[in-house]
Amino acid sequence: MLTSGPSRRAVLAATAATAAVTAVASFPAVAAAAGSPSPSYRWRQVVIGGTGFVSGVLFHPSVRGLAYARTDIGGAYRWDDRSARWIPLNDDLGWDDWNLLGVEAMAVDPAHPDRVYLALGTYTQSWAGNGAVLRSEDRGATWARTDLTVKLGGNEDGRGTGERLLVDPRDSDTLWLGTRHDGLLKSTDRGATWSTASGFPGTPSAGGQGVTLLVAAGRTLYAGWGDSDGTTPNLFRTADGTTWEAVPGQPSGTAAKVPIRASYDCHTRELYVTYADAPGPNGQSDGSVHKLATGKGSGTWTDVTPVKPGGTTSDGSSDTFGYGGVSVDARRPGALVVSTNDRWAAGDTVYRSTNGGRTWTSLKDSAVLDVSETPFLTFGADRPKFGWWIQALALDPYDSQHIVYGTGATLYGTRDLKHWAPQIRGLEETSVRHLISPPTGQAHLLSGLGDVGVMYHERLTASPSRGMASNPAFGSATGLAQAAAKPSYVVRTGFGDHGNGAFSNDGGRTWAPFATQPALAKDAPGPIAVNTDGSVLLWTFVHWDGTKYPAQRSTDNGAGWSEVPTFPKGATPVADPADPRRFYAYDTDTGTLYASTDGGLSFTAGATGLPSGDTQFELVAAPGRVGDLWLSVKWNGLYRSTDGGATFTKLTSCWASYTLGFGKAAEGADYPALYLVGSTESITAVYRSDDEARTWVRINDDRHQWGWIGETISGDPRVYGRVYIATNGRGIQYGDVV
Repeated sequence: MLTSGPSRRAVLAATAATAAVTAVASFPAVAAAAGSPSPSYRWRQVVIGGTGFVSGVLFHPSVRGLAYARTDIGGAYRWDDRSARWIPLNDDLGWDDWNLLGVEAMAVDPAHPDRVYLALGTYTQSWAGNGAVLRSEDRGATWARTDLTVKLGGNEDGRGTGERLLVDPRDSDTLWLGTRHDGLLKSTDRGATWSTASGFPGTPSAGGQGVTLLVAAGRTLYAGWGDSDGTTPNLFRTADGTTWEAVPGQPSGTAAKVPIRASYDCHTRELYVTYADAPGPNGQSDGSVHKLATGKGSGTWTDVTPVKPGGTTSDGSSDTFGYGGVSVDARRPGALVVSTNDRWAAGDTVYRSTNGGRTWTSLKDSAVLDVSETPFLTFGADRPKFGWWIQALALDPYDSQHIVYGTGATLYGTRDLKHWAPQIRGLEETSVRHLISPPTGQAHLLSGLGDVGVMYHERLTASPSRGMASNPAFGSATGLAQAAAKPSYVVRTGFGDHGNGAFSNDGGRTWAPFATQPALAKDAPGPIAVNTDGSVLLWTFVHWDGTKYPAQRSTDNGAGWSEVPTFPKGATPVADPADPRRFYAYDTDTGTLYASTDGGLSFTAGATGLPSGDTQFELVAAPGRVGDLWLSVKWNGLYRSTDGGATFTKLTSCWASYTLGFGKAAEGADYPALYLVGSTESITAVYRSDDEARTWVRINDDRHQWGWIGETISGDPRVYGRVYIATNGRGIQYGDVV
């Protein structure tokens, strides 16, 4: 997935409350007593189907129908053959473990079918935590954990290489883990403890790829090295687990600079290796496929590259690409599949050979793609692509015609080498930016997403039938807003090639682009707000580098725009849900609330001295009320204003608030239910309040935490107790009271 996690490079000190900020709580109670029973919730995922980069897929060699998949920001999954769906394995990772939702590598033990191992860690930067290894004796139902002293990069360049984790074929107690910056690690107690492997020749560096793959060919271990310049060795082996050597005669040059993946044919005793000039999934322009004879004629290398990169397509484009996945057929000697990667001109494909790589067939050329179960895969076009970023590729060891490959948005599978469809049920990897639960209409949910735009969820249990919102289609959504008193009117903004803003008059079913847009919109489309009757739009602009620009205002449905000089640059506009003349904006640079009472023509400062310095501080307005504002300022707490932002009061019922939303009021209550991602005691979790934030009850549990969930949250105005949670890599989770 392209979307990275939220930056935690700095921890900001709390800003002292001054001016119009009250230091005492508005309510005397703190939170529900620790012993109070929490309501029982049933948690499910809103079905979209994939949407992110599947970086690895692995069939178990000893168990029919058992497979695992890994993602770059959404954890790992186990395939359940009976239900034909993926089971998430890491939803128990909580707020403090957000960096472990990126899976660097996975491994199974052929001799012990219930054992599975995961190497977790999303980023290697200084602001990210160290990695961890999880080990399971029950196929991921439960885990034991070992925290590492090194960092792993499951969402960095090279995340589609691998696998970097391996169970030693000579001893199931011995595991090997290839790291990016800390060399090769070894465990002799099934992953409980780790130490640097002695004798390994690769010299790690702070900015390198390190060990890109580990594979067993019989009893010999091979390790790919990602930091070669194309002239020095990049493939090493050991026969005894102690003494390593560079594999003689190995290919060199730009096309064989980085070993990407490897697969061993035990029948022909040949090791196949894919290469590229960069680790990918982006930035590749050359590559190759080679095989090494490890049995009779041992040591002989053969170039079996299906198509050399660098040709010219029919439109004159340069056909540059690397090679990605490779998987041999366990049932048919000499049969295997390989994939191209980063082939944007001609399009990526999967090649198949049945004669050891002497000849190849492109499976894309005869492919019939059926994406009816996940219609968004057309990306607003007439038909879907075969795929891109294909580095995860696996051939079922029990079915020679069952092939699965990952793309930047899904997993495709076939059972006959011709007909392909997403094999993605249960795997949800969206990074979610915006959630709206409309008060009326067929859809209970509209969503704004990273990479896949905006969606209208007419059902929560099926991928939206309209796919991505089109006319125009967006990549990542940056804004989504609905007129509170006119819910049929919805607007959206985002990154796109054919316009960056659009409106809908039917609740988000169909769209039309704004007639005009400010010049800034193409490169810096920020969030948008619409007043309660749909007559005024406010659009703000923030460049990807953080540069902030003045807001623009439209009173004619986007036909014309004018600058609002008094609006704080880069702030997120918030419309009052009851008064069409009122808008609000929180200036996170200065800790000042700005308000407009003339339909967004001008803004004046209200409360000052509020916490500042973090663009993720969030202001929301309570539905159906004038000037009832709630301000989440992370570990600085939760503030409330009932006078349109003139003054704010800090609440003491929670000590941290990251995002806050509203839903249908409890029976007998006269205020909407509040939903909070924050902390009332020691744990950051999901809470609900039915008494205007006097008390809170936790509604998620330790099995349902989903890492970082601080982007947005929304209750349902029509269903009491229902809540929708935005995750950063596990899609949209929703809970209902049992």
